[in-house]
Amino acid sequence: MEKGSDGFVRADQIDLKSLDEQLERHLNRTWTMEKTNKKKPLDDSCINYSTATAAAATVTAAAASFSLSSSVKPRQRHDWEIDPSKLIIKSVIARGTFGTVHRGVYDGQDVAVKLLDWGEEGHRTDAEIASLRAAFTQEVSVWHKLDHPNVTKFIGATMGSSGLNLQTENGHIGMPSNICCVVVEYLPGGALKSYLIKNRRRKLAFKVVVQMALDMARGLSYLHSQKIVHRDVKTENMLLDKTRTVKIADFGVARIEASNPNDMTGETGTLGYMAPEVLNGNPYNRKCDVYSFGICVWEIYCCDMPYPDLSFSEVTSAVVRQNLRPDIPRCCPSSLANVMKRCWDANPDKRPEMDEVVSLIEAIDTSKGGGMIPVDQQQGCFCFRRHRGP
Repeated sequence: MEKGSDGFVRADQIDLKSLDEQLERHLNRTWTMEKTNKKKPLDDSCINYSTATAAAATVTAAAASFSLSSSVKPRQRHDWEIDPSKLIIKSVIARGTFGTVHRGVYDGQDVAVKLLDWGEEGHRTDAEIASLRAAFTQEVSVWHKLDHPNVTKFIGATMGSSGLNLQTENGHIGMPSNICCVVVEYLPGGALKSYLIKNRRRKLAFKVVVQMALDMARGLSYLHSQKIVHRDVKTENMLLDKTRTVKIADFGVARIEASNPNDMTGETGTLGYMAPEVLNGNPYNRKCDVYSFGICVWEIYCCDMPYPDLSFSEVTSAVVRQNLRPDIPRCCPSSLANVMKRCWDANPDKRPEMDEVVSLIEAIDTSKGGGMIPVDQQQGCFCFRRHRGP
């Protein structure tokens, strides 16, 4: 190894492989000497002090070499990594394209564990796996920095750990070392989508509709203030806690907003919620989230799905070319209907920012009950029952 004039070892001159080989040879030689000495009588005449001293010096030098090689090449640990030994993974609560979501416990706390299995055993190319891993790193890098009451709390993640175990009735089962996972707070209310389906016939009280819309708006406003575009805003990606507070989840396709809109293109999102510019493959920005939010508000109010009978091509054509939007029931108060219409305007520049949407929803009066026909409209709407919700 070469030393500079100031006495420091140059890192580029250190041959780590050679050092490791030297260490192994030194240790083997020392252990051999130790075994030989143990077989001989332990009197002074049988001890070769020069050999022992040399061996000790050799071990010291080898240890120093090993220490140096270890310090030069430490394992880089991300600040979002968890300790797999503290994680207990239990039953499945949801299934997705690339994996499953499980109940779990991490360090004594109830959590949801998103396990990603990309079929790495020969089913995908190296390029595809690299892309998926990059997306995983992007997701957790975005999520772990966020802190807001309407954004699901991120706890940690691990990528390619051999310490993961699935708890079953028959004990613990180890999982492949290439499995990746994201650990977040467990929200017992489940997905907002499921909650709306359960209330499809009865509908929700107007004050509940407004509160849920406000929760979503505040969460999105926060994300946009952090320069994050979610890009897949839909009721399936909104979770409910035990008090029915809505929290935004699933940042699998979220990304930092590009300063140049042309850098953000491509059909990213879910059919029915995708803005016209996204469907058309045009450049887009955070206003695509605003459009999707407008569709979600309609869905929360109606407890129904947008365009259930149309195919992808039909929706794309109608939304982009014919300005198709979900039909707003006449019983919907104009204050909320106005929010929907402004959010799903065909022109992204005419859509409000999410902080303005928050103000618009906060101003809605829910004291008169919900779902009633506004006084300035003709009576007799039978879109829903006269009284909505519990």
